[in-house]
Amino acid sequence: MSSKYNGNFAVKHPQAEPDPGIVKELESRAKDLKISCASAHSAAKALNKSPGEIGKNMDISGFRIVKCQMGIFGYQPEKRLVKPAESVSEELETAIRKSLENNKISCKNCWELADKFKISKMDIANACEALKIKIHSCQLGAF
Repeated sequence: MSSKYNGNFAVKHPQAEPDPGIVKELESRAKDLKISCASAHSAAKALNKSPGEIGKNMDISGFRIVKCQMGIFGYQPEKRLVKPAESVSEELETAIRKSLENNKISCKNCWELADKFKISKMDIANACEALKIKIHSCQLGAF
């Protein structure tokens, strides 16, 4: 995504103006204009806003998302932490495959499966990686 937007994610939201309340909350959580996925989601809950609204304001205001909870991006120096799981239970594979949309699974559906199976979001991402299933539609709009 960074190659498409060359680091200027505000172009995804032409003519949109930042919400001062959201920006203030993000500033209180960010370090060097970087904010973790978990902290961005926490801000959404604290402000009673959708993760998408938080992500849009991050883009407009120049904040960068780091440490994706799915392990897909934002880690140094590896960039991503997700690795194929050594094995995936039949029950989890079936649940993942039932959640597919056009042979992909949304970030939100991954989170729901993590809650349902009482495993980490990263474990779901690793299972998807092993099954060669792409995760799409970041709740914050990063991918």
